[in-house]
Amino acid sequence: MDFSLIIGSLPIYFSGLWTTVWLVGVALVIGLSIAIPLAIARNSRNYAISTPAWAYIYFFRGTPLLVQLYLIYYGMDQFFPVKDTLWENAWFCALVSFVLNTSAYTAEIIRGAINGLPKGEVEAAKAYGMSTWKTYRRVVLPSALRRALPAYSNEVIFMLHGSAVAGIVTIMDLTGAARLVNSRYYAPFESFLTAGLFYMSLTFIIIFCFKKAEKRFLAYLRPLS
Repeated sequence: MDFSLIIGSLPIYFSGLWTTVWLVGVALVIGLSIAIPLAIARNSRNYAISTPAWAYIYFFRGTPLLVQLYLIYYGMDQFFPVKDTLWENAWFCALVSFVLNTSAYTAEIIRGAINGLPKGEVEAAKAYGMSTWKTYRRVVLPSALRRALPAYSNEVIFMLHGSAVAGIVTIMDLTGAARLVNSRYYAPFESFLTAGLFYMSLTFIIIFCFKKAEKRFLAYLRPLS
């Protein structure tokens, strides 16, 4: 184990860490904003609304993230010219593929949380005379999003780990940093072990933050002692 190599390469890893964090963070925020209306559409009784949502979720949950990234990064020029556009940038293609993937998984998590709500909560909202939109906005979505926290934490971790494919399309994320260090020093063990430790540290931070959020937002579900 060459610790001097690891210490000397830390600036490269910190640069890759920043790329990984902002890429995954932006993808999760945009993906969540897409997933909420997608989950509502998936639960619709109107087949013209629920079928496209089902097809979207089925496709992006049924294909590997790496395949989706390749289709977007290498395949978009089959449909329209990408020169001098955002599609030409590897980071934009990776961001789009991450957003599409995580929005499909998150939509299914939220849909399950909505379907798992106690009927009394919805019936109480209707008894107050709330419209369907107001019921969703004030009762269904806040309660469902709270209940979805444990499952969504897993999706965030999976998205973090899945983001390692970004290094394959020349993005200098944590995995890309490890590949660069390995190509310079021919030390695969030190290179990828360091990247793994960074991923593990990020995972522990995510778990800690979600545990705190669950403790706060799901306190009303804990039985009274």
